[in-house]
Amino acid sequence: MEKLPKIALPFIVFAVIVLILLVKSSVTIDSGHAGVLHETLGNGVDPDKEPLGPGFHIIAPWNRVIDYETRQMEVPEKMSVLSSNGLDIKLDASVLYIPDYKNLGRLHNEKGEQYLNRVLQPAIRSAARSVVGRYTPEQLYSSKRDAIQEEIFEETKKIVEPQYIILKDILIRDVTLPPTIKQAIERKLKQEQESLEYEFRLVTAEKEAEKVRIEAQGKADANRILSASLTDKILQDKGIDATIKLSESDNSKVIVIGSGDSGMPIILGNQ
Repeated sequence: MEKLPKIALPFIVFAVIVLILLVKSSVTIDSGHAGVLHETLGNGVDPDKEPLGPGFHIIAPWNRVIDYETRQMEVPEKMSVLSSNGLDIKLDASVLYIPDYKNLGRLHNEKGEQYLNRVLQPAIRSAARSVVGRYTPEQLYSSKRDAIQEEIFEETKKIVEPQYIILKDILIRDVTLPPTIKQAIERKLKQEQESLEYEFRLVTAEKEAEKVRIEAQGKADANRILSASLTDKILQDKGIDATIKLSESDNSKVIVIGSGDSGMPIILGNQ
């Protein structure tokens, strides 16, 4: 019985060592993350090896795992760029991106954990300078903002996607112009709007006048045609028809046949 502790001691030491090794060898990857395995006794990160997904993993205790977030991320960017005429324009944008999951090993080997600063931010700034430099401040302020946003997105995408970063979107939140330029553009836009409203009123008035002329011309043509078609014979026939209808009425009257102009009947009432 006295020898039992001496016999059990090596097993206890072994169990403690195994437990320590298990603790050092276990890795838990959170949801929305992935792990790049760095093999210390090997060649470092194997770019062709699948990243470790979310969950519990056992690795060799001398290796380590580099954690990367794989959810969509946003980085705000405030940039100062020049327009086509050399004016300083400030852009406030948001860049939405994710790392290329299948190529996390290559991303780590070539760019490292600081890939945002090394790749994405320089790319968005370069694209913004290139695109904004093709437009005037007026276009940036008003009609071309959506087109500029799309062009910056496409140019940035061409730069970052070959470097294992997937660009999801670029949102231009604000475009800030020099105050004097902004005021001048707003005055010009207001004048253009007033001019368009005046032209609209002129066109509306002209169309209304044309409508009145057409209606008057139509009435004149109708009267001319009617006058040309009403011969004496037609008038006599219509007078006879009207006389017949009146003679059949219950109202008292006196009809003098052949006493009117052109032999038309004269109708005398009881008054």
